[in-house]
Amino acid sequence: MKIAQHDGRLVLVLDGGVADVATASDGRFGPDPTAAYDDWDAFASWAAGVTDPTGPLDEARLQNPVPRPRQVFAIGLNYRSHAEESGMTIPDVPATFTKFPAALGGPFDDIEIVGGSVDWEVELVAVIGRAADRVGEADAWDHVAGLTVGQDISDRALQFAAGMQFSLGKSRRGYGPMGPWLVTPDEVPDRDDLGLGCSVDGETVQDGRTNDLVFSVPQLVAELSSVLPLLPGDVIFTGTPAGVGMARQPPRSLQPGQVLESWIEGIGTIRSRCVAGPT
Repeated sequence: MKIAQHDGRLVLVLDGGVADVATASDGRFGPDPTAAYDDWDAFASWAAGVTDPTGPLDEARLQNPVPRPRQVFAIGLNYRSHAEESGMTIPDVPATFTKFPAALGGPFDDIEIVGGSVDWEVELVAVIGRAADRVGEADAWDHVAGLTVGQDISDRALQFAAGMQFSLGKSRRGYGPMGPWLVTPDEVPDRDDLGLGCSVDGETVQDGRTNDLVFSVPQLVAELSSVLPLLPGDVIFTGTPAGVGMARQPPRSLQPGQVLESWIEGIGTIRSRCVAGPT
């Protein structure tokens, strides 16, 4: 199953178009994507039987499939390849920070370039369906509604200012594009081993696989839910593979006019145009 936010409304993405959820369900489920996560089991059960579109798919009208998460978790140094290129020791526990929810954006939104150190980080993003509180690793996938493509866009100057302020440096407006839709784990080829990457103006700069994760999606759900409850619709940016601009010699950063494209096997592709931010 694929779900999306299309022109501000919750839809199912089907072959040949989209099914508007409120219309197809005769109002049983509303148009707000957030409500679907709050009633995930009932929604998923109903959606599995929907086969007929109610309208065409227009990619230009797609928005963030998880528009208002209550909690956003992000994990640093969670690919062995990225830890190696950063010259850092692989952590014993997930290196967790947050991207503030107001920083999230849609799959084809522009990215404002502020300063000269804005970097790319393609990431697999997991979204919680059933609430998870002290969940064991073996049961963790049962609490994941689906997976989507994300970019943890990072203002490195802001990130490393004042003794490191990761969350603020990764939370400028629109610095968390997500989409193009949310795919349930049973839709992807192998939920524990997916290819992912990104390109800048057509040049591939990241190319990895999620089997290189230090902490897998189930391990992250178990670890995080041991500390606090994970709520329906919560978002987990699971980390980025090698190839970030900061680690290159010489370092590289995104520039106005460039196009950043990011993809994950079995999920889809998002694309952002870089535009000059305020001076």
